[in-house]
Amino acid sequence: MKVPLLDVNAQNIPLEAELIETFTRVLHSGRFIMGPEVEALESEVAGFVGAKHGIGVTSGTDAILLALMALKIGPGDEVLCPTFTFFATAGCISRTGATPVFVDACPVCFNIDLDDAARKITEKTKAIMPVHLFGQSAEMDAVMELAKQADLRVIEDGAQALGSRYKGRGCGTIGEFGTYSFFPSKNLGGFGDSGMLVCNDDALAERARILRMHGSKPKYFHKLVGGNFRLDPLQAALLRVKLQHYGDYTKSRQGNAEYYTEKLSTVAGVVQANAAHCCGATGQEQVLGEAKLVLPVRCDHNEHIWNQFALRVRGEGRRDALKARLIEREIGCEVYYPLTMDQQECFADTPEASRSGNEVAHQLAQEALSIPIYPELTREMQDVVVAVIAEFLAEG
Repeated sequence: MKVPLLDVNAQNIPLEAELIETFTRVLHSGRFIMGPEVEALESEVAGFVGAKHGIGVTSGTDAILLALMALKIGPGDEVLCPTFTFFATAGCISRTGATPVFVDACPVCFNIDLDDAARKITEKTKAIMPVHLFGQSAEMDAVMELAKQADLRVIEDGAQALGSRYKGRGCGTIGEFGTYSFFPSKNLGGFGDSGMLVCNDDALAERARILRMHGSKPKYFHKLVGGNFRLDPLQAALLRVKLQHYGDYTKSRQGNAEYYTEKLSTVAGVVQANAAHCCGATGQEQVLGEAKLVLPVRCDHNEHIWNQFALRVRGEGRRDALKARLIEREIGCEVYYPLTMDQQECFADTPEASRSGNEVAHQLAQEALSIPIYPELTREMQDVVVAVIAEFLAEG
């Protein structure tokens, strides 16, 4: 049985009639730049996550860039960011002329190691950008305390975490800005690139809106040098259709994660990461012992939305061997991420102090492997995935 890593048609085709009707509505409106569809999605997403302002943009990447621009981050500044993350996080920092300072990862939740972040603060550090990786919140109380102590601005990269929560608060609503991506592989997947910025500060939100429109207000009168970061009304309208079903998508992902955990936990050589050793607590590696495979964990104070279900396959070369086996059996899988940001060629000229350490993240880059978790996955398909993993581990 083929099991794809993601099947966008399994989610979109059942909505075909409504999506076509929505497309027709936008077509007949003749309004293809900004307007009521964008404003409605902004309001709906902001309300959903618990933010005051939503600002629709062209991509999750541009949401990050716009947040940095709105906070006046630029040349001479340093921004702390995880080294175990997607490129956009660090790439946007670099695009402003600032220097990304790469921070190690927690081996349990994969998110930013705040003890390492604190060690890397200098007089040039102006902001910290935690990433809510794979759909689980970073430790935001500790992030905000560190930011308060060092007078840092906070941008939450929630590209994979729309609707996830930290102690009841929506991820993306705690710092100065939160950013989301609607790339087709995300939990709220659009029909191309699109994203959103959220904010609770009126002045920052207004500045971001002006920067989104080439820095102009009113039209042709430019207060700032901005960019063209406008979300298309067609994307907004189609996303509004899917947003109505988002709660069901999330419940299905959470159910799939529980099922994997239940079934894989019975396989010899498999253990689950221990949340008690998350984010600064010691002893995690000792607890793992001789485990061959480590299951991801949801911390009790978080609502995890499972954009990925990331295994740690321990032992040199074992992750790649399991990946090859899964592909051979036509089971989708992906390595998020094979190189950390401090290992990327484009950052080779970044000061050594900005790239030092990061041993845990380097290990995760050698061990992490994500298996299918999308909402439309069936139990039969999951059983196939579990059986192939169990077979692989049994062989040694």
